[in-house]
Amino acid sequence: MLDSLTNRLQGVFSKLSSKGTVRENDLDEAMREVRVALLEADVNFKVVREFIKNVRERAKGADVLKSLTGPQQVIGFVNDEMVRILGEEQAGLETASKPPTIHMLIGPKGSGKTTTAAKLALNLRKSGQKALLVSADNVRVAGSEQLKALGKQLNVPVADLSDEEPKALAKAALAEAQKHGATAIIVDTPGQIAYDTDSTADLQKLHKALQPTETLLVIDAMTGQEAVNVAQELDELFGVTGFIMTKMDGDARGGAALSIRAVTGLPIKFIGVGEKAEALEPFIPERFASRILGMGDVLSLVEKAAETIGQEDVERLEKKLRTQTLDLEDFMIQIQQMKKMGPISQLVDMLPGLSNLKSQMNLDNVDETFWDKAEAVVYSMTPEERRHPEVINGSRRRRIALGSGSTPQEVNRLLNQWKQAKKIAQAVATGKGPNLLNMIRR
Repeated sequence: MLDSLTNRLQGVFSKLSSKGTVRENDLDEAMREVRVALLEADVNFKVVREFIKNVRERAKGADVLKSLTGPQQVIGFVNDEMVRILGEEQAGLETASKPPTIHMLIGPKGSGKTTTAAKLALNLRKSGQKALLVSADNVRVAGSEQLKALGKQLNVPVADLSDEEPKALAKAALAEAQKHGATAIIVDTPGQIAYDTDSTADLQKLHKALQPTETLLVIDAMTGQEAVNVAQELDELFGVTGFIMTKMDGDARGGAALSIRAVTGLPIKFIGVGEKAEALEPFIPERFASRILGMGDVLSLVEKAAETIGQEDVERLEKKLRTQTLDLEDFMIQIQQMKKMGPISQLVDMLPGLSNLKSQMNLDNVDETFWDKAEAVVYSMTPEERRHPEVINGSRRRRIALGSGSTPQEVNRLLNQWKQAKKIAQAVATGKGPNLLNMIRR
């Protein structure tokens, strides 16, 4: 997520940190490189201009040029400004004074509204609410069928009201909510291509009939600057209350997320970080800025871990880490746990100082198929080989490959991944990485 921008900014910070003090030309060069990095990330040029201006003024006002901690102060100012333009405080969903709360999802065609509706329903359930999914999409072929399938998968009730007129739809949605005891209604609407058509007028009628507490614009983060233009246009038409940025896991640049809040003044409420139903995260500006700057996001990682890793597993893993005896069986157990938390590459992003391992380990290309194959390889080993992978020689490698339906090269690949994982484990165990286990226990 936002890898290109993160890598560029980390390069700037590394160069700046290598200097004992910051001279005026060092500050100018750093700000010039930050400016280029933001523009290349497709951040709105007005936002970039204000960003650089504010950081420069704070740096000079704090006498950074005379300070021995100048490089660290400049990095801190960049972080502060990043948080500021992202909105500073987390913006949660509003709740109606009298349930059910109506959340209406709008947005361009292909932005991911239907899958986001299902993800939002699951998110609300985690917070103790019960959601009803309503299909109001009378344009897309099989749109309501997709929502029904997602609802069935997540055990969330779905009402197909796509053929109803706006007033009748609003009345029927409230009746269905009462029937199912739902405290929230999530309305999936037709995607728009242009916003001066009859379909837009129909959507406005539906908006008026529903009177939603939240009008959430679902926008594809990968559309870059165009996302900001769409946001401004739809806010004028519907009075948007916030954004859900989808496909953040595939967005290497980050321009939309960094621009949309600053330009519109409206908050990002959630970000979609994958295809799975659980891959919808509340947007927390401070944590997001930390990820962009390569400083990790330990709190979010701990929250994910606490949901999936039991106390017994934590204690067992802690003992293994402390004694540095993590073996290949432990490796597979932990990988299975981590898979529940999300893609491995995203988890590494959350570890301070370890985001550069993504490129070294080629984590973006590690998919479910790889881990299925890895499990077959591990369980084709003898107990001794699992406990002591260093004994695996050429003949053992060929035997393991034959037993797991793989090749010696694939066995080598797994062993190399294992060595990298041990490095991470040792960093945590020796205090060079974050002590996540103690944090999870708390």
